[in-house]
Amino acid sequence: MANPGYGKRSAPDQQPRTRDDFTLLPTRERYVAGFIDHLPDGAAMSVKQLAKQLPLYGQQAISTALNALSVAGHLRRVRCPVGTGDETRWVFRTFWSRTARDNEWWNTYLATETAAKAATAQAATTNVAVPPPSEPPRPAPVGVGDHRHPEPPAVPQQRTTHPTGTTAREAAPPPARGTGPSPAYLALARLGREDHRLALSADDCAALEAQAAEWLARGVTVDYLTSALTAGIPAEINSPVGFLRRRLTTKVPPHLPPTTVRPSQAAAPAARVLVECTECGTPGPPEALPDGLCRPCRGTCGTSPGDSSPTLAVPPDIKTHMANLRNLLKPV
Repeated sequence: MANPGYGKRSAPDQQPRTRDDFTLLPTRERYVAGFIDHLPDGAAMSVKQLAKQLPLYGQQAISTALNALSVAGHLRRVRCPVGTGDETRWVFRTFWSRTARDNEWWNTYLATETAAKAATAQAATTNVAVPPPSEPPRPAPVGVGDHRHPEPPAVPQQRTTHPTGTTAREAAPPPARGTGPSPAYLALARLGREDHRLALSADDCAALEAQAAEWLARGVTVDYLTSALTAGIPAEINSPVGFLRRRLTTKVPPHLPPTTVRPSQAAAPAARVLVECTECGTPGPPEALPDGLCRPCRGTCGTSPGDSSPTLAVPPDIKTHMANLRNLLKPV
């Protein structure tokens, strides 16, 4: 199987397999086509791998047969990107069709593949975009005749006082949140795991939650908030809550639009499928490589509109050229 290699991909809408498949092709091309047709999807399709499994022909013969099958309309080699963001890489695949197709069919099919990949990439980019902050849910008004009681207002956090009556710490009420802790609260609670000198209690996290939430509302991420609070801290901290309150106040970032996306999450270019020349591997759009071959390779192949099984032209003077070389190597 390809890893990723020239993995086989079967084209849609093929006719059922019969004994008369590939009967119009020469013996070698018919032999190679029958072997490829029975390979499962994802099988390796490189010339080297096929030559290992077909002992009757070497790599050059397999390459020539693949060129003929490409011109006959049975296969197209393509390269396409996979992954998103910095993880994008190019993989190579070979689309195979038992039923011979013309250039117009292949161009339309590969254009459909390009559109599908572009839609997938756009969906992935939409999923990673930072959504705008949503407003907290408002309680539904109680209508006439509705026997349900409205939800009681949230009780503000009470202050902790010493026995003498003096206030020890005044905590601002945390912003409204759902069933679980807010991202700002969790970021503050995890600071102690990043550095034990910044360990906070539950009351400390609640007291600083509003300031940390203001950072996130300005468009920064939780990782940015954590790095700003833990970078360059002194060797000894007597009051973690006082130290973090000062940093949250003095290092507050500038306001950014809520929908701002980080550079790594910028909209990726539309995924495209490039056809490779079956002979030399030169990439290009489908319409620029009719029969799956680039212009120079088409010039070296004996192709005509009525011939579906071309053969490479043999240089007519090869024997004479080799004889001249031998004569030049002879001692004088």
